[in-house]
Amino acid sequence: MAAVEAVMWDFGGVFSPSPFATIEIIGRGKGYDPQRFFRAIFGPYDRDTDHPWHRLERGEVDFMTARTAIIELAKADGMDADPLELFTRMGEQGGGMRQEVISLASDIKTRGFRTAIVTNNAREFRDNWTSSVPIDEICHEIIDSSEIGIRKPDPRIFELALEKLGVRDPRCALFVDDFAANVEAAEALGIRGVLMADDYHPALAEIERLVR
Repeated sequence: MAAVEAVMWDFGGVFSPSPFATIEIIGRGKGYDPQRFFRAIFGPYDRDTDHPWHRLERGEVDFMTARTAIIELAKADGMDADPLELFTRMGEQGGGMRQEVISLASDIKTRGFRTAIVTNNAREFRDNWTSSVPIDEICHEIIDSSEIGIRKPDPRIFELALEKLGVRDPRCALFVDDFAANVEAAEALGIRGVLMADDYHPALAEIERLVR
């Protein structure tokens, strides 16, 4: 098996708590099927579409434009769904950043591995999330969907990440994400994948095993 040379990290759900569990709580509280409520806000997240949230993450629209469109689409489907409610609820829940994940990422970079954050994100959020961690200590490169117009699980985002990290053989790279379809898309290219759950300690153990 090829030795790992580079580690690529998702951001939300890896360094910070995942919004997915919070969406389920909000949806159930409103009396909706949680998966249907999830799709109302995030669209079919296992593929790339023209859902407003996907357009936001590709940098095609701003947050308020996406929010308005999502509210209207959800209303037409008989649901009350507002992305701002999700972020407000996550802020109220607190929890902060996952310091153990940050420490491991910093250690991996210090040990000489090439590292990157590969994130589906919005332009408006960049200053906030990049300032919430010691960004220069954990990664060499940032591949942000809203800057390049490509979002996970599109394989091109992983190919670009490999190119920026100087990794020719995908088998020499490791990718960590909290959404299964994103991990599967990376694995389809030959990249090794680790799925991080809300209990992130098993994922940390697996990452440490793979980078020994």
